[in-house]
Amino acid sequence: MLRSITDIFKIPELKKKILFTLGILAAYRVGAAIPTPGIDASALKAFFETQRGTIFGFLDMFSGGALNRLSIFSLGVMPYINASIIMSLLQTAIPYLERLSKEGEFGRRKITQITRYGTLLIAGIQAFGLTFWMQSMKAPSGASIVKSAGLSFQLITILTLTTGTVFIMWLGEQITEKGVGNGISLIIFAGIVDRLPAAVGNVFRLLRSEEMTLFGVLFLAALAFGITAIVVWVEQAQRKIPVQYAKRIIGRRMYGGQSTFLPLKVDQSGVIAVIFAVAIMMFPATIAQFFPNVGLMQKIGGFLRPGQWIYAVMYGGLIIFFCYFYTAITFNPSDLAENMKKWGGFIPGIRPGQSTASYIDRVLTRITLAGALFVVCIAILPEYPIVWVNAPPSLANIFGGTAILIVVGVALDTIGQIESHLIMRHYEGFMKKGRIKGRYFNIR
Repeated sequence: MLRSITDIFKIPELKKKILFTLGILAAYRVGAAIPTPGIDASALKAFFETQRGTIFGFLDMFSGGALNRLSIFSLGVMPYINASIIMSLLQTAIPYLERLSKEGEFGRRKITQITRYGTLLIAGIQAFGLTFWMQSMKAPSGASIVKSAGLSFQLITILTLTTGTVFIMWLGEQITEKGVGNGISLIIFAGIVDRLPAAVGNVFRLLRSEEMTLFGVLFLAALAFGITAIVVWVEQAQRKIPVQYAKRIIGRRMYGGQSTFLPLKVDQSGVIAVIFAVAIMMFPATIAQFFPNVGLMQKIGGFLRPGQWIYAVMYGGLIIFFCYFYTAITFNPSDLAENMKKWGGFIPGIRPGQSTASYIDRVLTRITLAGALFVVCIAILPEYPIVWVNAPPSLANIFGGTAILIVVGVALDTIGQIESHLIMRHYEGFMKKGRIKGRYFNIR
């Protein structure tokens, strides 16, 4: 492992990509610490002390602590993810967008441009709501969070928060194009990992103050380790379909006549389905917080709070939907079957062409259901035993299944890309036996 890490820095191009990625992530973390102008920091801290265990704790985890500070990056990457989800759904409903998605690089750039405009619109709406909500926020002592509310504060804050989201979007795109890994996923990853040291310190503080027992701490550690191991195992799991290539003579040489297999990942979507589901679930809950005096909105926010059964059912349903949706837009069994037929490949016992496409689609549907149900179980079930050992909700957010799924999934894909660079240049991967089956995914 240590030799593999040193091999990374022997490849100038790979070293440059990694250092560039780390530099961008560092810039993001600096921005997450810069507070929005006109905020009373002490009143803000006192207010958020009373909001632990609510939707704010969950939102704060995905913003990397930016919401807790009401920094210039308070909105995080969620407006961009929401815009990406809307664009992905519209591509299947609007013929013009569907044509663009099939026009190669030009179409991809056009869709990316439209997604950026959508991000700007969603960020502006959320910034407007958050700004007016800030003005009604008060600390337990009665002190206002905003020092001097007014039109100037509203305009500056809306502009600041919207610009912050657009800047985060640009940072993510720079990582994707010039660095290693998917930029938006790595930004979410960095925000979660940044809170791990504080969460671990909080566990020991609770142990010393006897608010948590030694058994509870050991159980929490064992649960986090077990979830990590299971996630790694399932993320690497494949369904191998045997493929046989017929012998062909071209000129004086013989081609084909070999057996191989078609690897289908059990969880094709990886962390994308989880991130998309979280973005959808957080959006109405966030909007509800902006209207504290509207009874209907508060009921909606209460139902969609983590820990409620309605939240669990809707969250699980969205994960399953996005697992199938992402697989459908990234994997085409008909194209795969046609390419196999063109090169003389066939699945033993299955006719080439449409029969092969139907068989692959049937297998893919079954394993996607298994993978989706696994992701649902990991994302929802671990939160309950964490609460049973008297761990506070803030720890449940960090050590729960959703956070670990994202961290492990993004880490595996990033390491898979680095390993691909190493093997292309005749270096060994991170492991002497086997390879990390990375998957490059893009949130667009």
